[in-house]
Amino acid sequence: MAIQNEQSGSNAREEVSLKQLILKISVWYRYLLGKWLIIGIIALLGAALGFLYGMFEKPKYAGELTFVLEDGSKSGGLSSYAGIASQLGVNLGGGGSVGVFSSDNILEFLKTRLMVEKALLSPVDVNGKVISLADFYIDISGMREKWKKDPKNQGKDYHFPPGNDQRAKFSREEDSVLASIYSQIVNKELSVNKPDKKTSFISVKTTSTNEFFAQIFTERLVKVATDFYIATKTQRSTNSVNILQAKADSILKLMNEKTYSAAINRDLNQNPVRQIATVNSELVTRDKTVLQTIYATVVQNLELSKMSMAQEMPIIQIVDRPIMPLKREGVRKLTATIIGAFIAGFLAAIFLIIRKMIKEVMA
Repeated sequence: MAIQNEQSGSNAREEVSLKQLILKISVWYRYLLGKWLIIGIIALLGAALGFLYGMFEKPKYAGELTFVLEDGSKSGGLSSYAGIASQLGVNLGGGGSVGVFSSDNILEFLKTRLMVEKALLSPVDVNGKVISLADFYIDISGMREKWKKDPKNQGKDYHFPPGNDQRAKFSREEDSVLASIYSQIVNKELSVNKPDKKTSFISVKTTSTNEFFAQIFTERLVKVATDFYIATKTQRSTNSVNILQAKADSILKLMNEKTYSAAINRDLNQNPVRQIATVNSELVTRDKTVLQTIYATVVQNLELSKMSMAQEMPIIQIVDRPIMPLKREGVRKLTATIIGAFIAGFLAAIFLIIRKMIKEVMA
């Protein structure tokens, strides 16, 4: 019986609390409804501020490029040649992935300072004048005007000639400017990600107030990164091919010289009585035969190395490129107006409620 009384008492308290909450909400609602004019005026002011923000905000354009990276080293086609290559003394390798390019590391690699600076120092034609993307960024971002107005800068102006071979010649101040540009781009304007974690698609997007820069920087960044990637992946095979090619050319030259020497000796030794004179001819012929055998082996190794290099060559498949006109991003005037009105009205309501609560407490 006592338990039943406790349960009924608890239910009664819950009903009272819920009833008090509903009554309280009703009171606040009627209070705010009575202040509709003040809230409406503040909401209109917020809408006006939102409209002005949307009108004066510079439009931003998104240049997005999507590509798929196929690692040639993962192909199984080369395994069928491994036995032949080992017999000839050529190790085609296991084709393991280079650490920096494995898994999701490629996403961070595209945002490294090395790759971004290589893209910034690439040439671009702007109104018939060839400059670097770094100089173009400085112009469109207003950095040059800020330098002129800054008394601490002492009227200095910085220019970055196109070409990565110029990088080592930059001064400490120029390095600082490039670092500032890199930080601005990576932190606020560049986005590299996988749209879907289950796929191999990689999306690179640059957002800028200049439509041309958003397009060209995205394309250049992907190009310098993929070129660096391909050169790194095929470096060992390329070195092997170059060495074997040099050996093959050298042996072919010696073999041609021995061929001419053998022909000359045969022409000079027409007298069959002087058999000793044919010894030199036999030696030359023997050397030629040895060189032919060596040359055949080197050529086989060379062809296998070329095949290995072709198998290791990664394939970069561009799926989507940034095409003009680019997608415009940012808050539009209508959206900014609605958001401004809502935020201002909400803050006005909160302010009125807090003021009434303070008055009730102080009364």
